[in-house]
Amino acid sequence: RTCKTTMSARLISCLAVEPLSFPFSTLDPFLFCVYHNDKYPAGDKLMQAPRVGNGADFNPKSDYRMYHGDRIPGFPQHPHRGFETVTATMEGIIDHTDSCGNAGRYGHGDLQWMTAGKGVVHGEMFPLIKSDAPNPLKLFQIWLNLPKKNKMVEPAFTMHWTESIPRYVAANGKSKVTVWAGEFQGLKGLPPPPNSYGSNPASELAILFVELEPGGSITIPAAKGGQEVNRKAYFVEGQSLLVGEQVIPPNSSVTLNAGDVETVFSNLHGSLVTNLLILQGRPIGEPVAQQGPFVMNTMVEIQQAFADYRKTQFGGWPWPQNAMVFERSKGRFALLNGLEVLPPAPEGRNGV
Repeated sequence: RTCKTTMSARLISCLAVEPLSFPFSTLDPFLFCVYHNDKYPAGDKLMQAPRVGNGADFNPKSDYRMYHGDRIPGFPQHPHRGFETVTATMEGIIDHTDSCGNAGRYGHGDLQWMTAGKGVVHGEMFPLIKSDAPNPLKLFQIWLNLPKKNKMVEPAFTMHWTESIPRYVAANGKSKVTVWAGEFQGLKGLPPPPNSYGSNPASELAILFVELEPGGSITIPAAKGGQEVNRKAYFVEGQSLLVGEQVIPPNSSVTLNAGDVETVFSNLHGSLVTNLLILQGRPIGEPVAQQGPFVMNTMVEIQQAFADYRKTQFGGWPWPQNAMVFERSKGRFALLNGLEVLPPAPEGRNGV
């Protein structure tokens, strides 16, 4: 539905409101976005869940889902080509492995950004590390398109540790913005992989996570590119959200006017914290051909992607298990090009 207004469309920030879908409805340059909110119980000695997955467990009515996992939830090895994945965590642990030999364990606020480029196989598993307490998982997985010129670049991934991710906190402490990509209040997101669409300043790419305590508000400035830039917000947690003067129902997405006017988000009437994700970017504006895990510009290129994967397996799978997880005692780490990197000391965090 359209937003209520008595003003010119050029002067309002809210253009349309719709219920959240699974996956979320997205605008170019984004292809896909899901919010995982799973209340996993304590794990057994093998970090397994109490029940067995059916291979495609996405039941929204369950307290938790196994996804494509068997006894450990998650997504065993699978291929991608032609786009990027951004996995932004709030709670829980993810074990990553890929066909380039890279790996990692991350979560609790970390973000992983992977450019699939010409092709990569990866697995993302959710081991239930705690055996004496629940293992809640909250994260966003976002698919970001690549322009034609970069669809066949070399795969790459980077880890953004929570200790270093910029966070804005309002003076009254009631509003917080995590800058996963882009810029807010002079805070700039950490660099994406070199061939990412986000590495192009003209993309005006922004991925922001907003937390509004009761009485909190935040103002997002107009995009430099005006109405040429797409912006959408996803109200995923809480009971109260105003966009300008428009009341937004819980579990809604809001298409926004990124140009000409700033956007004010506020939580003025609720007793719970309001959480929302904001996705912004200049459209790539190219044809999109998508089938399963491959995103190209034409169906001929999609057919070639399947042929290449059948022939090369995108380098093959160097790990002993399709659903690879690391030992329980292993801490957060990133293995990149044979070098293991650990998170920085907590004092490395940036913010206001």
